[in-house]
Amino acid sequence: MAQAQQAFSHLPKEILELGEIFTEAGEEISLVGGPVRDAFLGLTPHDFDCTTSARPEKTEKLLAQWGNATWDIGREFGTIGGRRGKLVVEVTTYRTDSYEVGSRKPEVEYGDTLEGDLTRRDFTVNAMAMRLPQMALVDPHDGLGDLASGRLRTPVSALQSFDDDPLRIMRAARFSAQLGIDVDEDVMNAMESMAGRLEIVSAERIRAELERLVISPWPRRGLELMVHTGVADIVLPELSALVSTVDEHHRHKDVYQHTLTVLDQAIDLETDADGPVPGPDFILRFAALMHDVGKPATRRFEPNGTVSFHHHELVGAKLTRKRMKALRFDKATIDAVSELVALHLRFHGYGEAKWTDSAVRRYVADAGELLERLHRLTRADCTTRNKRKAAYLSAAYDDLEERIAALRAQEELDAIRPDLDGDQIMEILGLRPSKAVKMARDYLLDLRMEQGPLGEEAAREALLAWWASDEVREIAAEYQAQQERWEAKAAEKKARKRRSASEN
Repeated sequence: MAQAQQAFSHLPKEILELGEIFTEAGEEISLVGGPVRDAFLGLTPHDFDCTTSARPEKTEKLLAQWGNATWDIGREFGTIGGRRGKLVVEVTTYRTDSYEVGSRKPEVEYGDTLEGDLTRRDFTVNAMAMRLPQMALVDPHDGLGDLASGRLRTPVSALQSFDDDPLRIMRAARFSAQLGIDVDEDVMNAMESMAGRLEIVSAERIRAELERLVISPWPRRGLELMVHTGVADIVLPELSALVSTVDEHHRHKDVYQHTLTVLDQAIDLETDADGPVPGPDFILRFAALMHDVGKPATRRFEPNGTVSFHHHELVGAKLTRKRMKALRFDKATIDAVSELVALHLRFHGYGEAKWTDSAVRRYVADAGELLERLHRLTRADCTTRNKRKAAYLSAAYDDLEERIAALRAQEELDAIRPDLDGDQIMEILGLRPSKAVKMARDYLLDLRMEQGPLGEEAAREALLAWWASDEVREIAAEYQAQQERWEAKAAEKKARKRRSASEN
């Protein structure tokens, strides 16, 4: 309570003024859910979610009286947004909602009381409200007590709550990870028995909860809960599959536990806001979670008694991409996570055979913007209990990073390009734009990787020496011919369109 008083002391006066406007209009309004919960955790509210007795039409009028702008966030759910200066609020009419069997969208009915509205909320720790403007706590389900004791339970039975909105199953896992609290047995049992109901929830809503879980302070808690209750079988089956990749003869490590440890260690390697990988970093964390998902499909027990997982990084990258597409992640995030999974084994073998400068350049070039994350994923992937082996791997990666830094000091390693650009190549070889130019550029890029910066004159001599090959010129001539045929067809098509336009 003392923490809440301190947090609420920083509440913008405009929020209290909003309460006065609604009260004078004969309506109730309260801060509700996350802002209230966070205040009791000592966090100053920054998101201002409110609930009111007013219907959406009246809410919109009162918000217009209070602020500079209003907008319709989801009138079908009774939610109107408002802004006053930089302060944004969302106000939702008291309601009850439930899903029809087989439906992805809840049916909304407006309620009449604050207590009734709180009863329909997901968990007791989110079913607290502060009446405005008097700042009086309303907590009919002892959410404050549950928050203090680290207990996650539902205002009504968990079965009823999850039946009303199956996404709450994911939210239970997310809040366990976000708040570091334990779910009630009632909640855990309902998660297990009703996990299949998540199939009616849109992929976008599930993805949003999964993202918030992964970037929470204790993601391992939520993920273990998902696996234990079977929720991961629906949402992230690749993670569940790792549990079954157990070797009763202990010829290889527990892949599931290894994965969770790698996630923990990757989180420890995140940086502050001024560092190269500011935490929480979803891309790094999800790559750590998915880095070994290709192992179940590639596990082989060899005749000599060993176990192999050949190319599991490539299989894992494909599985990761497929799952993230199904969950409707954006393309950039899918590409980044999948590429990290594909690259996470590239370092292995560095200590046994000293890499050439060319190999180091390729490592950096292939990682591109993901290099700093790849550094951390590779280091996190070392979970051996053998202290000598762990020290050896750490020293080897230290050496690799030192070599990268040394090469970077010598050349622009972050943006490796051939010493000649496309225009110069075309001028020297007398080429038109075509795949032949790309072929020449790729040759110069390979040369750049192998030998480092050459300078324009040396690159010109190397290019002409390469061009002296009859085989190279023959392939280039075919590419030039293909380009000419394509250009001729394109010109003919344009001419037909012009003739047709003139005739019409």
